[in-house]
Amino acid sequence: MRASLRGWGGVGAMAVGCALALAFVLLLPLTQSAGGSGTGEGLGGPGLATAGPARAGNCVDAQAQNETWSPSSADGTTIDAIKARTGAKRKLIVGVDQNSYRWGYRNPNNSGAELEGFDIDLVHRIAQDILGDPDAVQFKAIPTSQRIPAIKDGRVDMVVRTMTINCERLKDVAFSAPYFKTGQQVLAPKSSSITGYNGTLAHKRICTAAGSTAYAKLDADRKSGKLVASADISVTVPNQLDCLVRLQLGEVDAVVTDGALAASQAAQDPTVELKGAAFTTEYYGVAMKQGATDLVRRVNHILVDYRDDGWQASYDKWLSATLGADSAASKPPAPQYLRTS
Repeated sequence: MRASLRGWGGVGAMAVGCALALAFVLLLPLTQSAGGSGTGEGLGGPGLATAGPARAGNCVDAQAQNETWSPSSADGTTIDAIKARTGAKRKLIVGVDQNSYRWGYRNPNNSGAELEGFDIDLVHRIAQDILGDPDAVQFKAIPTSQRIPAIKDGRVDMVVRTMTINCERLKDVAFSAPYFKTGQQVLAPKSSSITGYNGTLAHKRICTAAGSTAYAKLDADRKSGKLVASADISVTVPNQLDCLVRLQLGEVDAVVTDGALAASQAAQDPTVELKGAAFTTEYYGVAMKQGATDLVRRVNHILVDYRDDGWQASYDKWLSATLGADSAASKPPAPQYLRTS
């Protein structure tokens, strides 16, 4: 190589060599054959990489909901392992909430206080498609702060728990296409002087759930000066509903959470209300383990059918009364896919 460089004139040869190396790197992904489950066993057909969506490294939160795989009804290694469970263990293991009114909660008026709500309906639909039985589900109540650890540790197959898709979380888990659109809002007593996400939060104690996008937003905004510096965001809780309890006890002045959840809490407590408009745009997705590409694609396939048949009925049953029959949230978000087969 050194002899060749001397013959070519050194610097020019190095430039050519770098160009060739760059071209090789850029073309290399196109030569890879494809996988489906993330374990190297092909499921998705030609052109699909096995490690995950390639653009995730350049992710932008506003487009994070598109960082997912195209729908597929095919089984793969992850789904095969779920189906291989025998007897009473042949169930889909799903992390959910049991305290979010109308999303995932135990209704004391039902026999056995079974879990129900908008998220729970979706879980039953996924179980029906994968295991042929909508009730083949083992529900695990997961605190807000434990959603990602539960997936990474293998305690659950997926989490369906009002979980926002964003770039930071995509570093740790994979998401389905979005199934709901919402945004952060302020919840406070009706008698409060707080009018929204603005200067009226000065010297106010604000509660958020640990590990939530609400806390991340408040922390970032206070550092950048978008949130008034005197706002106290030190109060965090494991479960988002705990914030409502703190508010009722007078331990905090306001709660910041997804508007969809805040509306349900306002329905539970007529002394509180939403203050101001949503100040972010967020999308909920089903979270799964990175590399479980076959399961991600299967859930996306299920969501295609669910948007056409099931989503609206579930919304009308659980959320229409609190979010409105004709609100921006009343229709399922249109999916886009990073990779297609």
